[in-house]
Amino acid sequence: MQTPSYLTPEALSTFIRTALAEDVGDGDHSAQAAIPAEARNRAHLLVKDAGVLAGVELAHLIFREVDPELQVEQLLADGARVQYGDIAFTVEGRSRSILTAERLVLNCMQRMSGIATHTAHLTTLLSGTKARLLDTRKTTPNFRLCEKWAVLIGGGVNHRYGLFDMIILKDNHVDYAGGIRQAVKATQAYLASTGRQLPIEVETRTLAEVQEALEVGGISRIMLDNMAPPMLREAVALVAGRLPLEASGGITEETIADVAATGVDFISVGALTHSTKSLDMSLKAY
Repeated sequence: MQTPSYLTPEALSTFIRTALAEDVGDGDHSAQAAIPAEARNRAHLLVKDAGVLAGVELAHLIFREVDPELQVEQLLADGARVQYGDIAFTVEGRSRSILTAERLVLNCMQRMSGIATHTAHLTTLLSGTKARLLDTRKTTPNFRLCEKWAVLIGGGVNHRYGLFDMIILKDNHVDYAGGIRQAVKATQAYLASTGRQLPIEVETRTLAEVQEALEVGGISRIMLDNMAPPMLREAVALVAGRLPLEASGGITEETIADVAATGVDFISVGALTHSTKSLDMSLKAY
């Protein structure tokens, strides 16, 4: 997997430090009260669910941030298929440090593994089609980095990371601007005046809007929003390969295969990140 642009050392460090500040505050008083400062111990990450493992690489960074002397032995990598009873890694060092890092490691890995598992499952339902699975911006505030990373680990594709790296003219943009043509022309003028080069995607709700998007030109992708498979097939025929097409809106495990079979290039599913069950895991002393 190619490292995405948002996974910079600075971004990861900022995330980890902010998350630790939220949890630890002025000290892990439970560990400091109960455990001698010189005590050393070990623990392992016990998987208690079946799925796709994600967050191991992040766990290394969290342990290192809490205590650079903690020693982690990795037994399973991100993307590994896991079952109940599998051990992802062991960690050894100061007991207090292991306890301080424990909850952040588990929170991240459980959530990320749930997302990776859901992504991998939906991806299998696209087999035999050209459609690729996209995530969305429907993420947990301040946890987007981990959630989008988990989608990649599960075999999905990241859509834009935020509002800054791609333009999507959705229904409200189009309605506020007075139509697709007006929205696209204003966007092109804005990009020219600011010297930015950003891809433009336009959301469409009808075949007439698809035709309008084709006619105005200067866009890189058309989104087909809340269209049933028969209309999606019509849109695919209308566009005839001139632009990539993304199906979006209310797509579920039960409907995704039918949507993919219409010939669209991408399918975006917000539920990958906003409605996924975490995998059960524990960090157990041994």
